[in-house]
Amino acid sequence: MPWETSFDVDEVIDRATKVFWAKGYEATSLGDLIKATGINKGSIYNTFGSKKELFTRALLKYDREQRAQTLAGLSALNDPHLAIETLFDALIAQSIEDDERKGCLLINTALDLPNHDEDIEKTVKNGLQDFQRFFEQQIALGKEQGSIDKQLDLETTAAGLLTLVVGLRVLARGVFDETGLAAIKSQAIDLLS
Repeated sequence: MPWETSFDVDEVIDRATKVFWAKGYEATSLGDLIKATGINKGSIYNTFGSKKELFTRALLKYDREQRAQTLAGLSALNDPHLAIETLFDALIAQSIEDDERKGCLLINTALDLPNHDEDIEKTVKNGLQDFQRFFEQQIALGKEQGSIDKQLDLETTAAGLLTLVVGLRVLARGVFDETGLAAIKSQAIDLLS
């Protein structure tokens, strides 16, 4: 008789994500994952193959449900200034509400890339490149609509906005308060002028 799961795989991934997000990949033990998911070691290995594969699936799911869905919704606004301002407002609000100061799993993982293999590095790079493409698309749309100066360098400005997002997410983990985070948002808006 083939092995069957008696649990919801997506729910297990969500629970594991919370542990990885709070502790990081390296500091998360198999015991932490067993406790958080409610399944045993054998079920983890039979379903995911390894801690690394569970982390990979958690990171991909997080990226798809957090970053990708958020950026798609903002793109649908068809107003570049509003989309970018709303993004920074949302990141600040999430940061202020995050009592555990977890930050962003994708960016936390980017900061720890020397400890990850090529698969994780590729996932992180793809997520950050998609973020930069979002900014490039918004800037291009603003130029087309006439709300952003046509002389503004698309790639440099998009890279600057991405840098401010990364900085905000890192500094929100305990270095900057809401006023400091608002200053980062102001810098982002100034880049579009």
